[in-house]
Amino acid sequence: MSTLTDSENHDVPAPRRSVGRTIGITVFSVVAGVTVIALIAVSVLVYNVQRSFPQLEGTIELQGLASDVTVQRDVLGVPTITAQTTDDLFYAEGYVHAQDRFWEMDFRRHVTSGRLSELFGESQLGTDRFLRTLGWHEIAEQEVSALDETTRSYYEAYARGVNAYLAENDGADASFEYAVLALQNDDYEIEPWTATDSVAWLKAMAWDLRTNIGDETERAILASTLSSDEIDELYPGYPFDENPVIVPQISDAPAVATASTAISAGSDISSAASIEWTEVDGVIEAVSALVGDAGEGIGSNSWVVSGTITESGLPLLSNDPHLGAALPSVWYQIGLKCTTVSEDCPFNVSGFSFSGLPGVVIGHNDRVAWGFTNLTTDVTDLYLQKIEDGSYWRDGELVPLETRTETIKVAGGEDVQLNIQTTDNGPIVSGLTDDFTAIAAAPYVGTDGTITEPTDAPAGDYAVSLRWTALEPGTTAAAIFSLNLAQNFEDFRGAAEQFDVPAQNLIYADVDGNIGYQTPGRLPIRGAADGSMPQPGWDSAFDWQGYIPFEDLPVSYNPDEGYIATANNAIVGEDYEYFLTSDWDYGWRAARITDLLDRKIAEGPLTVESMRAIMADNEFWIGKRLIAAYLDISVDETGPDAALALLEQWDAQNSADSPAAAYANVLWDELAKNLFTRGRENPAPLSDQARMFLVVDELLADPASPWWTNEELDVANQQEMLELSAKNAYDTLVDLAGSNPTAWRWGDLHALTLTNDSFGTSGIAPIEYLFNRGPYPVGGGSSVVNATGWVVGSGFETVTVPSMRMVVDLADLDASGWNNLTGASGHTYHPNYVDQTEGWQNAELTSWPFTRQAIEDATTHTLTLTPGQ
Repeated sequence: MSTLTDSENHDVPAPRRSVGRTIGITVFSVVAGVTVIALIAVSVLVYNVQRSFPQLEGTIELQGLASDVTVQRDVLGVPTITAQTTDDLFYAEGYVHAQDRFWEMDFRRHVTSGRLSELFGESQLGTDRFLRTLGWHEIAEQEVSALDETTRSYYEAYARGVNAYLAENDGADASFEYAVLALQNDDYEIEPWTATDSVAWLKAMAWDLRTNIGDETERAILASTLSSDEIDELYPGYPFDENPVIVPQISDAPAVATASTAISAGSDISSAASIEWTEVDGVIEAVSALVGDAGEGIGSNSWVVSGTITESGLPLLSNDPHLGAALPSVWYQIGLKCTTVSEDCPFNVSGFSFSGLPGVVIGHNDRVAWGFTNLTTDVTDLYLQKIEDGSYWRDGELVPLETRTETIKVAGGEDVQLNIQTTDNGPIVSGLTDDFTAIAAAPYVGTDGTITEPTDAPAGDYAVSLRWTALEPGTTAAAIFSLNLAQNFEDFRGAAEQFDVPAQNLIYADVDGNIGYQTPGRLPIRGAADGSMPQPGWDSAFDWQGYIPFEDLPVSYNPDEGYIATANNAIVGEDYEYFLTSDWDYGWRAARITDLLDRKIAEGPLTVESMRAIMADNEFWIGKRLIAAYLDISVDETGPDAALALLEQWDAQNSADSPAAAYANVLWDELAKNLFTRGRENPAPLSDQARMFLVVDELLADPASPWWTNEELDVANQQEMLELSAKNAYDTLVDLAGSNPTAWRWGDLHALTLTNDSFGTSGIAPIEYLFNRGPYPVGGGSSVVNATGWVVGSGFETVTVPSMRMVVDLADLDASGWNNLTGASGHTYHPNYVDQTEGWQNAELTSWPFTRQAIEDATTHTLTLTPGQ
């Protein structure tokens, strides 16, 4: 209905306005209009963000449940699920995971199946080509088909629970990310969840923990510019005389329970037309950014102590896996309980799960606790192949390449055909990544402990294939439940035998007072070379000869030391029967952990707080060496000398508020660049600070080394190199933090920005603002127990982290503590999105309720899932 103005009503001309008043009204109108638009945009944004928040109270009817299931959440949003049957238990776990994290789950399955282009368009084709070639999803399908009936039922029940959530929640109702995705790809439809989608994520975690393939690739590329001796100097062996091994003496352990025994036991973004994704340096980096960065700082700490040295008289077990920083965290805390624990419904377990995967990956049940760290053994090898006319040479004969063609669907574009070629030693990966292609273009092999160009290669074109244990079907998908149900060390070892990929150090404790360790996994027995360099694929003498028998793998049970500590260091001494790797972590964290344990044992019985304090330790090993190296160094300049003076009183702790730690880490960075990259015709890699600690330590003891000479930098000796690096470090810090050394803070340089795995690097600032959080100042550093990794030569920001922390008290499980990097929720702006980050930042633990009464006392919300009609 229209209305008339006064002038229209009375035929009176409207008064004329002055120019000034006209402008004023116009400006006011614009501001008012913008304000209204902004309010509408905020309202729409708030609605779209909150519409996917999960229901936490009341009752939800779900088709497919047999009986009521209770979901109790605490103030952190951590759920404990109680059900009468295993089908209902894992159905509910799938439903709850989807409530909190479905976008993350959907994004992950597109990663693992090489289908990111379906979501984000042609920008993801390179990543999809690489992942399709590896065939993670197809291998997962084979693993699901091979599962025993009981285990498969867990995965299928979980998938039904996810799909029950999707039946009522589609698009932005499932997660806000789908509203953002629709700006670029409004045709996308969510598919039902499958058991294969769950199992495939284990392949992504194996990639994240793929150990030495980076070192092998680096050495292969360096071989064209550096001699074997120079490469050996840059990649020294493990310092057995200085740092500890995990199992100094292999134990006689209780017999292994079979798998079957273990199982039966018990801003306005609406104008964004398209999303451009942040570029990375190559396909490997892209995959790593998606599933986890296996670069600097990847590893983990774990240690378990006997009740003979604890205040309670029973064991304590600690674990803090180091992974790429992710938002949301890769971990999801959960409790899974059968109403009545019986043979038919045997679960009573709590810990850290992966959203998308049923069960608990790390944690404890009512009798047993366990933890993981990366085994660091060599489970990947590159092979040079000679290709001719669709075949490859093997032992003097041409053998047809196994080939398959796949179609990659591209959002907003045409389908792309991909031809995949596979050999006896894995798929051909050259042509997919710059590094692997470079190896094929300038091939070198490692045989008899030397690095040479191939001398016996047959005719044809060079290619590179990848042999990796994760590219063969395995049994880890079942091992998770065997761990959840283990009642003793025999059961635990039975689960470890199944846990083949990714290879992990497994530590153990139980309520009877026992502690233990087991090397699990599928570990190759190599042929004519050790796998530290590419090998000739045309000669089967270099093939893997099988796998180390489980009964020969290192095990420790109730050792005399009273504790077992793992930190990706060497597992056993050099006299072990089988070759495991030449690329261990170099043991600085392990040495510090054992030193702290010995000190705390001497001070008195250990407690949960003792264990937490070790996790928070910030001692920087190379920092101590720098203090010693610079005792007599002066550059005769006020600023740099004032900075150097910080080192004289420093305790070598990389505390977040420490000016000395800021200077020491920048000094380390400048020294490493001056030694190995700046002005070098053939620069050396700066990857892996643990390795570089040893390399530089040996150089500090060898002033005559040619590495101390750098003509381009006008440096002729060790002292000049140290002086120049001190000046460079001061200048760098002045640029970054000002000229007052006492105002420098390591935590400000080393801050952590939590970046959403998908939209956090969209290239559109308002979208990134919606999903990312931080920066958070943090202490620690690379090869520090508080392992907040950063990359030498690429800035000081934190990139890898203790992804969670836990201490399990076997005397009182309710006295245990845990912490997650972010929070339970994957929904941006949800109260539980990053509510645990401040505690993580300070290496704090929160209470971990396990018994029924403790869970009742901690419950803030209760949801009942009930069978639908």
